Amino acid sequence: MEVLLSQVAGTLVTLFPITNPIGAIPIFYTLTEGDTPKFQRKQALSTAINVALILCAFFVLGQFILSFFGITLGALQIAGGLIVSHTAWEMVVVQKRLTDREHQEAMAMEDISFTPMAMPLVSGPGAIGVVIGMAAHSRGWPREVGVVLGIVLLSLILYFLLALGEPIVKRLGRNGLGVLNRVLGFFVLAIGVQLMVHGILDLLRQNAPSLLR
Repeated sequence: MEVLLSQVAGTLVTLFPITNPIGAIPIFYTLTEGDTPKFQRKQALSTAINVALILCAFFVLGQFILSFFGITLGALQIAGGLIVSHTAWEMVVVQKRLTDREHQEAMAMEDISFTPMAMPLVSGPGAIGVVIGMAAHSRGWPREVGVVLGIVLLSLILYFLLALGEPIVKRLGRNGLGVLNRVLGFFVLAIGVQLMVHGILDLLRQNAPSLLR
């Protein structure tokens, strides 16, 4: 039970800053502007479900994906670290998470729960890479179930933030959300660097074990 709870907490702590549900709130309400509160809650629930399904699917298929493409865990961690670090930099300098063209297309869509909200805004390449890495590291049912439960818990938090997030946006304002985004970006950058360090060490262990003795 201790291993299970530890894995749940670790998964949530790792994925929360990368997926950045708080940063998704203003985008969600911009894209659903003019919709009824009931429809907004429905879109929030669909987004949360899609995020859970996407991340769980890549977790379950993680080992197969690595084997099929012949990718080593070290290489995946380095690539994931680069993507996560790039995402963190965008958060720190407050760059748009959607291009103007993507934003215009999303505004014209009736259902935004899968794209752009779930993919690529929340469960983007960085989160997917981290989840695949978790699949390679998780051994035994307590850890595997813990990762899945962590993803489900993250999706529940995402739902409540999106469904009840309008007062948060109004209270914090653009400046408050910007500051919070920068703080989360710092932690995401640290996660990206850590991933790259783990990846380099894994490659060294595989290709030059004598250097680490």
